Amino acid sequence: MKKLLKLILMAMVIAAFAACCSKKDNENTGNVTGQDTSLDDIKAKGELVLGLDDAFPPMGFKDDNQEIVGFDIDVAREVCKRMGVELVIQPISWDAIKFELSTKNIDCIWNGMTYNEERAEAMTLSIPYMKNTQVAIVLAASEVNTLADLAGKTVVIQNGSTASDAIDANEGFKDSLKELVKVDDNVQALLDLKVSGSDAVVMDEVVARYYMEKEAGTYKILKETLADEDYVVGFRKGEEALCTEVGKYLKEMAEDGTLAQISETWMGEDLTTVE
Repeated sequence: MKKLLKLILMAMVIAAFAACCSKKDNENTGNVTGQDTSLDDIKAKGELVLGLDDAFPPMGFKDDNQEIVGFDIDVAREVCKRMGVELVIQPISWDAIKFELSTKNIDCIWNGMTYNEERAEAMTLSIPYMKNTQVAIVLAASEVNTLADLAGKTVVIQNGSTASDAIDANEGFKDSLKELVKVDDNVQALLDLKVSGSDAVVMDEVVARYYMEKEAGTYKILKETLADEDYVVGFRKGEEALCTEVGKYLKEMAEDGTLAQISETWMGEDLTTVE
């Protein structure tokens, strides 16, 4: 009887431990070990909350009327229309994207987010929809013409951006710098550059070209690039159903020309890569 009682107690302890681990896994990963209800959940509440850095033109930013507009916004709005839900736009701090997702303050990160291994481990990522490169932008009158010319100088990047990864991957370039400064967004980075608080900004090429066109004659982009990248949409880890549904509509929009049209509106040409 004592032996049987011990076996029963052991079984109860094991069952309780397994249940606790299962609950913890679900809390940390968005119900990875259970049924994926992400798409049903979005359709049930009737909205998709998109998180973004609202100072990241032309992907997502505030216009002169303080309305959030941009390439990603137009694409996301069309996807939501086809999905039958409303798009809700939620500005966030870019260096808190994982926290914003895990706490369910937002449903996705859709804002010119670059694919990297760290993000792939922490999130479920969509198919790539656009190519990008990391470039250095300087004032048009600057004597800096190559990355080597930035030796002993100050470079600014956005905190939490993949510009940091690009610089880390180029150790010789990083070690040559006098200082690497991180700021909240690219707007602040470019303001620092304009008042000679720095010598260059490393940023996404699509953003750099937007500012070059907006402020003609103010900046120039160095020909050498620091990294080639893909833009993706980020969802909570394990939310494959929602991610797949968004990917389905991106492919549909590529086939019917809608994606190209939106790109031409914001970029002047079709830079999308969805097939």
